[in-house]
Amino acid sequence: MNENILFQSFVLFFMMASGLTGLIMKRGITRIVGGPWNYVAGSRCEPSDSTGLMKVNEPATGGELCQVAVSGPGEVNRAVKAAKESFSVWSKMSNRERGRRLLKASNIIRENLKDIAQLEGGREGTKDYDIRCDVICRTNNQCSFPFIALAILRQHVPLEGGSFAMVQREPLGVIGGVGAWNFPMQTCVWKVAPALACGNTFVYKPSQFTPVTAVTLAEVLTAAEVPDGVFNVIQGEGQTGADLCNHPDVAKLSFTGSVPTGIKVMTAGAQGIKNVTLELGGKSPIIIFEDANLKNAVKATLMANFLSQGQVCSNGTRVFIHRSIAKEFVDQLVEQTKKMVIGDPFNEETTVGATIHEEHAHKVLGYVQSAKDEGATILCGGERVILPGKLAGGWYLSPCVLTNCRDDMKVVKEEVFGSVLSVLEFDSEEEAVKRANDTNFGLAGAVFTKDIQRGHRVANSIEAGTTWINTFNLYPTEVPFGGYKHSGVGRENGTAAIDAFTQTRTVYVEMGDVDCGPLYQE
Repeated sequence: MNENILFQSFVLFFMMASGLTGLIMKRGITRIVGGPWNYVAGSRCEPSDSTGLMKVNEPATGGELCQVAVSGPGEVNRAVKAAKESFSVWSKMSNRERGRRLLKASNIIRENLKDIAQLEGGREGTKDYDIRCDVICRTNNQCSFPFIALAILRQHVPLEGGSFAMVQREPLGVIGGVGAWNFPMQTCVWKVAPALACGNTFVYKPSQFTPVTAVTLAEVLTAAEVPDGVFNVIQGEGQTGADLCNHPDVAKLSFTGSVPTGIKVMTAGAQGIKNVTLELGGKSPIIIFEDANLKNAVKATLMANFLSQGQVCSNGTRVFIHRSIAKEFVDQLVEQTKKMVIGDPFNEETTVGATIHEEHAHKVLGYVQSAKDEGATILCGGERVILPGKLAGGWYLSPCVLTNCRDDMKVVKEEVFGSVLSVLEFDSEEEAVKRANDTNFGLAGAVFTKDIQRGHRVANSIEAGTTWINTFNLYPTEVPFGGYKHSGVGRENGTAAIDAFTQTRTVYVEMGDVDCGPLYQE
């Protein structure tokens, strides 16, 4: 079938399924201009107590995409109630049957990869390649968890005298999730897939800047025969998220976003005695030694800084390079950075898309100016690029490489969340590790060297939840991901995600007589 016909058929399917009121096709970017955008108890719906409208802009053009009704506390309560009611059905379903339905949802996503990427990309401003990687990886994530859960949810422990214990992992109940705007499919699926695989139900509030992906996932799950109410989506801003986090029937909170908001989520969890998982971003170091494969180090540095316009929490924005190879490395890095094509996210030639919105673009540019004021040298980038035609309203920023940086500079210490990297030279391994760890963040880090002993030594010395040797920004579903220090609490992915969304019950089976000593007299 012709790809364009397939795409339009796919969109028409969603229109029929959810009552979308309009669709405009221009430049290959799809603008869905109608709602509703909440998804509760198996269908799209308007909030029963909307507190206003959010304007959602299309990053690529800067134009208004749609307006989304903000959910008030009554709508949050309705979504939580739907999740609570469906929990009795979903949690009692066999692991195998839950897995079958989640696998079916994964297949639907995989079969419509390009279409879902277009639905997502128009709202995030990220280039098509990054979006497809996002969707593929999260599909793999959803495929894996039912089988991981099936394998570890039960444990048999032999005890003395023929007695034994059964350690059972049980679902927690209703999970409340709050997502970020970068990689919205990833943020959503990393939380939802393991939670649902373990028998929990979910209420999810996506970022107000990327409201579409979660609703798309909800419709896919419904099409895959996941019962109504198992996964619900509510739209809103900070207060809607706060209402969800403070709801007494929510058993656990999972949040991806900033440190200040993470503190609020953790406070809500403490007040309600809820489990909390937080993924809060970072200021990750890359340490490149003199014996490193320079080409691979350059490639990884590009991926660690300019993927998705630098809007990646784990990005390696502090690039520590051994002084003896600094010039050669920087020359190659700048040469490759200047080759990047800034443009329409849906053009295959594009390597740099649009920043999420104007306010964030000004924040990124502010960091570049701060670096310049503090003495850094801008070798390339760090400016707004105005594209022709309808793209002129989008906020496109040229990738920026800074040298002559110091550890005390604002741009080096704080998370920029944009395409800005700082080059920092070092002379010894001890110095590099000490400086790399001089941060409140600890999400990730990397070391580049041909000396595998040094690679392991440095990787184990970096204070971070994930460290890479001779690569960067890879997140296999099979292994945990999360941060040290202010980068977060808890882990996503791997068996750690199963732990995060379950609680243990120990059933002790006595095969002999009860021995209570002198308390019982014959």
